[in-house]
Amino acid sequence: MTHELPPLDLGSLPDPVDVSDNTEALASVRAVIAAGPYTDTWESLRQYTPPQWYQDAKFGIFIHWGVYSVPAFGNEWYSRNMYQEGSPEHAHHLATYGDHREFGYKDFIPSFTMDRFDPDEWAALFRRSGAQFVVPVAEHHDGFAMYDTDRSRWSAASMGPERDVFGDLSAAVDRAWMVRGASTHRAEHWFFMNGGTKFDSDVLDPRTQDFYGPAQRKETAPSERHLEDWLLRTVEIIDKYRPQVLWFDWWIEHPAFKPYLTQLAAYYYNRAASWGREVVINYKWDAFAEGTAVYDIERGAMGEIRPFVWQNDTSVSKTSWSWIPNHDYKSVDDLIVELVDVVSKNGVLLLNVGPKADGTIPEAERDMLLALGKWLDVNGEAVYGTRPWVISGEGPTTIEAGSFVDSAARAFTGADFRFTARAHLGSDSVYAVPLGEPEDGALRIRAFGSASGLLTRGIKSVALLGADGATEWEQTADHLVVRTDRQAVVKVTLEPETAQPRWDFF
Repeated sequence: MTHELPPLDLGSLPDPVDVSDNTEALASVRAVIAAGPYTDTWESLRQYTPPQWYQDAKFGIFIHWGVYSVPAFGNEWYSRNMYQEGSPEHAHHLATYGDHREFGYKDFIPSFTMDRFDPDEWAALFRRSGAQFVVPVAEHHDGFAMYDTDRSRWSAASMGPERDVFGDLSAAVDRAWMVRGASTHRAEHWFFMNGGTKFDSDVLDPRTQDFYGPAQRKETAPSERHLEDWLLRTVEIIDKYRPQVLWFDWWIEHPAFKPYLTQLAAYYYNRAASWGREVVINYKWDAFAEGTAVYDIERGAMGEIRPFVWQNDTSVSKTSWSWIPNHDYKSVDDLIVELVDVVSKNGVLLLNVGPKADGTIPEAERDMLLALGKWLDVNGEAVYGTRPWVISGEGPTTIEAGSFVDSAARAFTGADFRFTARAHLGSDSVYAVPLGEPEDGALRIRAFGSASGLLTRGIKSVALLGADGATEWEQTADHLVVRTDRQAVVKVTLEPETAQPRWDFF
């Protein structure tokens, strides 16, 4: 054993919370649903329209931060994998902290200090990155709530830092004029700690089964009690913190969740209507019916433009969502490519960082966010508030569509572009974002050539974002040729369709 961390003192814990009778709480949920405007049917929920603020935002920050940040080994699934005999995490735990019966996952909680956590400093960094909304993990699969919950004693508000860190960060996000969100991974807790039931571990200790439980087999359907608890914990987050983005991980696709999903969506949309706010639910796979919420792909990409707005959730690291030493980090160029590829296909990027247990954001991740923000300072015009153009891009380098494709090695060239567009004051603009360095002192864009037929109006002007002075360009049948020796975004302003009055005063 190489680390002697102070274990959790079970004698000092508050009493367990009795959540066995949910009758009154569920009646309150049904009352909100009954009040409308949405009912808990897919037909009613298809009235939903994603808000314009979200479609314009294009970029948000995701945060994986929890008790798993203390061992900081493997990834954010340490709480599961440490109980999987034969796994690297299991062996590491035995060698580093000792027997699982004597020192289990719960015993990391006292070392989850957050003693250097400054929510306003985080919010300032996220704003400088160019993010428009922030989605912290309210509860991960491990069952430890990062918010002040009335449904469990196992929360950051009751032990560890004894602070409502989720609420504090949400307030800081508000102060920084970004939109607050929340993610919940509670659904997976049904099975997440079940490895610890197969050998003598603290998962079997009756004194802590309100934390480790249910710890049931993944092959079994979750019980009504678990489903009710999932619904009511999510309702609690909605009512206490009013997030405008609500992100769910994959296991809500289990058929047992279906009636609870329609209740949750109707409740959330109705509550948002009463607040006068527009909100977003993110889901994976086929958990929600199309048109009732916003589809999300993990570490993924679309092959082409999707007619409805969607989201890619990914991370600055290829190896873990939470903090670990020796991350395999993406480059800033990787992140820019992911952002513009997503936006060109009608998507939004949710980019994750993983703070350390003391509440600091690793320097490498800070630097990446600041570099991304610097790029957006110059080129954000081609990102924020745009919509897809006729095609999403061109070039010889392909990006595989689907989930978990962000680790693929790709070498983009100066002939690879992604396109976005906007209409403003009667004169449309189209943007070409190069994914590689120009070749032979020029960017050559085939889609903007006169023979492509994609530009339906004449070119009024061409500019390089961030450049001073006039831009040298020529339109041929095959290409728009823009003279430059740097990887600059090309803005093409088209002639207006008809003469319109200008309102330049705003």
